[in-house]
Order: sequence, then C-alpha cells, then structure tokens
Amino acid sequence: MPGALLLVALAAAVAGMGVGFRARRAWLALTLVAASAALVASLVVLWGGSDWEWRGAMPIGGETPHLRLDGLSALFLALVGVVGGAGAIYSHEYWSDAHNASAPRGRVWWTALLVSMALVLTASNGLHFLIAWELFAISAYFLITLDRAQRDVRAAGWLYLAASHAGTMVLFGFFALLASRTGSWDLGPVRDQAGLQPLLWLALLGFGIKAGAFPLHIWLPSAHASAPSHVSAIMSGVAIKMGVYGIIRFSGWLPWPAAGGGVVTVVGATSAVLGIAFAFAQDDVKRLLAYCSVENVGIILVGVGGAMLAVGDGNAPWGRLLLAGALLHVWSHGLFKALLFFGAGSVLHATGTKEMSRLGGLWRSMPWTAALTAIGMLAVTGLPPLNGFVSEWLVYLGLFDAVASHEPAAWAAAPAAIALGAAGAIALASFVKAGSVIFLGAPRSRLAERAHECGWAMRGPMVGLAAACLFIALAPTVVWPAVARGVAAWSPDWPVTGAAPLPLAVLGRVQLTLAVVLVLAGVVAWRVLPRNGVRRAPTWACGYAAPTARMQYSSGSFAGIATGWFRWVLRPHLLLRRPRGLAPAKSFRLEHTPDTMLDAVLIPLGGLIMRTASGARRLQHGSLSAYILYVVAGLAALGAMVFTASVR
Repeated sequence: MPGALLLVALAAAVAGMGVGFRARRAWLALTLVAASAALVASLVVLWGGSDWEWRGAMPIGGETPHLRLDGLSALFLALVGVVGGAGAIYSHEYWSDAHNASAPRGRVWWTALLVSMALVLTASNGLHFLIAWELFAISAYFLITLDRAQRDVRAAGWLYLAASHAGTMVLFGFFALLASRTGSWDLGPVRDQAGLQPLLWLALLGFGIKAGAFPLHIWLPSAHASAPSHVSAIMSGVAIKMGVYGIIRFSGWLPWPAAGGGVVTVVGATSAVLGIAFAFAQDDVKRLLAYCSVENVGIILVGVGGAMLAVGDGNAPWGRLLLAGALLHVWSHGLFKALLFFGAGSVLHATGTKEMSRLGGLWRSMPWTAALTAIGMLAVTGLPPLNGFVSEWLVYLGLFDAVASHEPAAWAAAPAAIALGAAGAIALASFVKAGSVIFLGAPRSRLAERAHECGWAMRGPMVGLAAACLFIALAPTVVWPAVARGVAAWSPDWPVTGAAPLPLAVLGRVQLTLAVVLVLAGVVAWRVLPRNGVRRAPTWACGYAAPTARMQYSSGSFAGIATGWFRWVLRPHLLLRRPRGLAPAKSFRLEHTPDTMLDAVLIPLGGLIMRTASGARRLQHGSLSAYILYVVAGLAALGAMVFTASVR
C-alpha cells in the first residue's frame, strides 16, 4: 500500500508541475493530492509496523534505483506532506498571480521542492541520494529568489547556493568514500565496519550546513528573511530537517568515533544558546524566527548526540528518551515554526514591513493572526500546554537520567541541560519581545494603523497547524508509536514498545487539565472584567501628560540588556547621535546585529583567499624562461625533501 500511495503522490506532483504555470486551482488540487498521499503512506508505515522497500530494474546513472521508507524516513516524509500542503494553500492568497508575476514559476518550484525532498528521504542509493539532494538545493534556490528584483534577495540566494554546493561537495566525498570502502553505492547499516568511523565527520559537516547548525548556519538568516513567507515556512520547518535527517540516518547506519556523541552534543548545545542569543537581538521578525531555527536544531542535536553517548554506554535506556525527544521535536518545530512564519507573512501582507519597531497594536485589527501566532510563540518557547514542552521535556528527562547514572556521559549531559535551560529562558524573552512589540501597545507607524486581517486561504493553514500543535501537546501518547518506530529504525537495540512511557501519559493528562483551566480562565476574564468597569487606556508612560507611540519599548530597547551579555559574539554595530544643546533638533540611536560568523570570519577569510589568488596570478606573465625556472626550482625543492627524508 505505501508503494501505491507514493506512486499516486509522484503522479499528482508531476501533473501539478505540468499545469502550474497556467492553472493555479488545478495545481493546488494536484499538490494537495500529492501531499495527502505522501502523508498517508508515511502514516501506514509508522502505525502499520512494516517498512516499504522497492528496487527498480532499469539503471539510472549506472546504478539500480533503490527506495526505502522505514520508521525514520516516514517521520520526516509526513512532515513534508503536512507543511507542503499547508504552504500550497497559504500561497494561493499570499503569493497570488494578481500581485506577483513570479507566482506561476513559484508553484512549479514548490512542487519540485516537495518531490526532491521526498526522494532524499526515500533514496537508498548514494548516487541517487546526491542527485535528489542537488535537485532539492536548486528548487529551494529558485523559491528563495522569487522576488529577485530586490538586491538583498539575490544576495541571499547566492549565499544559500554557495553554502549548499559547499555542503554537496563534502557529501560527494562522503558517499564516494563510503562506496569505495563498502564496494557499493547501496545504502544501509554498516556499523560492523570500524574503518568507516572517520566518515562521520564528513557527514556531520555536509549535513550540518543544510541543517543550519552553528557555526555552519551562515546562509540561513538571510535566506529565510528574504524568501516569501510560505517559502520561509517550509525552509525552516522542513528543508533544514533534511540536514537533520542525514545526521540521524547515517549516525544510525555507520560506526562513529568515540568522540562522536560528545561532539554532536556540544555542537547542539552551542547552536541552542548562540542561535537564540542572535534571535533576541533582531528587529526583523523573520530573521528572529530564522535564528530561532538554529536554536531548535541545536535542541534536536543534543538529543541525537545524547543517544549516541547512550549507545556507547551499553544502550542505556535514557538514550531512547533523548532520541525520542529529538524526533518528536523535529515534528514540533516543523509545525510551530511554519505557523510562526505564516503569522509573520500575514503581518507582512497587511503592513508591508518586517521591522518590529514599526509595528504595534495589531491584535485589534488582526485578532486571528494574533491569537494563532500566540499559540506558535507559546510552543516555540517550550511552555505548557503546547507541543514544544512535550518534546523538550523528553530531552530533559533523558539528560537528567544520564546525569543520575553517574556514567561518563554525565559530563556531557549536565552542561547540555544547563545550556538548554539558558536557551529556553532567552527564547521566552525573545518571543515576549516579539509578541508584545508586534501585537500589543499602540501602532508605531501608519503602516501598522492601516493593517487588516488576512483571508481564509491564509488563515486556514494557520488554524490547521495550530490544531496539530495542540493535538501533539494534549495527546502525546497517540503519537508515541510513530516516534518509537523512528527510534527503532535508528537503533534495533531499542525495539518498538506498545505502550508509551508512564511519565508521558501523566504529562498528557496534566497538559489537558492545564489547557482546560486556561481556557476557562480566559472565558471568565473576558466576560467578567468588562462588567467591573475595566476600561482600555494607553500604557502608563512615566507620568507624561500626552504619551505617544514613540514612548513605548522598542525591539532594541527590550533586548538591550540581554544583548549586552552576548556582545562578545554578537558584535552589534551602533550608530549614535546624542541630543545637543537646550533644544536639540535631532538625535537617534541605531543598532544592528550582523551575523558574526559571516561578517567577521567568512568574508575576511574569503578576502584573504582572493588576495592570495590575485598575487599568484602575477606569476603567470607569459615568459617561457620564467616557467622553466619555476620547474627547476620545484624539482630542486622536491629533491631536497627526498634527500632529507632518506637521511632521517
């Protein structure tokens, strides 16, 4: 049955690409059929208990096609189907033909992106995996640059493309070495071949670039901020998970060095803390969400690294909790991050700006967007009773059990738990800032005053994603069998169990009770407070007789103190003009936080390489005698090296 459903999905997607330029309604219908078929195929594998595998008869590129859908790849494919379908509906209004000339080609590349990601998840041949990976990178590039008339969009696209191809080159080396040492491009478990251990570092680098792990995230903030919001949603919610999938998949199939689990854990903890620190400093709401994705990838990697440490400690049971939390967080983050980018897109659609310092008071004119975005913000901060709390709670349980075990892994688990706690606190502050500056207070500009609510084509996918977040939060035991299938696909030593862990069942009941209490409290407050003479008035402005919107906290002032704590890595650029004289005519304070890894490391390094290359070009001046001299000098140097080695 999964094979037939995947064939239907492929046929519908190909047909959708064929009609995408001319018939947008037919494209939407076909894309939804493809996404739904892929989702159902994944659910059949996750709850049916058996994997699906297919081998073709006709070689492609000299290799026989080999596709596999197991518990791990099905988890990721289901996310592709949900967010891909929701984004297709959302784009019908957000990026319509009436206002965007690039909408027709955007529809085609959207479907191409979904197909290529599905091929990445099901390919079980290294060569075909690389082909699907490259198609995935190219499709994403053309989606990111749909609005290519803007210079910053083109720059973001080129940076993404350069980073993607750097990662692809690393992965080509990884798969080529793997094929040469195993004698086949076919992919599968080879944990018994200890000589393959060093290949983990290549996999971690190549897939880490796509995942956006710190400090390999340099392409992510600009790409997610510059792309149309529905593209940002699938890039952040799903596309970067392809990198996460690669790390999880090949850490399960390959042996790894003794330091592998510790390195992945450290990379994850670093990504979590520094990713959210950069997010807190942003004024562009989409850049804030992009950096927040770096943090959430870090949370996932902490779980994966902890599971690797547990395998080294004799398959300790706390490793199963860590990997289960990581896999559930893949889903949780995919849902609430797509919801948040849809909310940011609704704000951008209504106001024309992503700058939080120009917004404010939008809850009055955009109540649906404000309420649905608030659900996403509660989820991303890991607060109960939302799904982010459930997945992070499993990760914390695994870390605490690792510390309590007093095994060597405790030395990595304890700092990781502290780092995740710090990241969670900063995440809460970041989204309190974003939510209050965007939706509360008074409008800070005419753009915010003229805001309007989005239509149902944009609102409906947001409602669906919010409902999915609530479902995972309130019924975690229902999704546990799917997560357990993913865990068992990674490590056969942790087989699927029928019942969810007791703490998870208790958590589900507690979350449901808390949700009911909060809803009842909100209804009572909504009905009772107006009867008690409560009235709305501007926020107190330090006693000023005529407060204005300029007296409110801005995005920068809200984050000023905490940004100072990380000034050593954020390195913000400050432009300041102080008030002068008794009646100053003008004063301002502008602060911008660049991407330190890009601006302070990669760009200077690239400049050094270019200067070195330019200097080397001077050696090519067309003189034959000079070239002969170079050859003689090289031979002399080589002879000296050989003579020195023979003497030793």
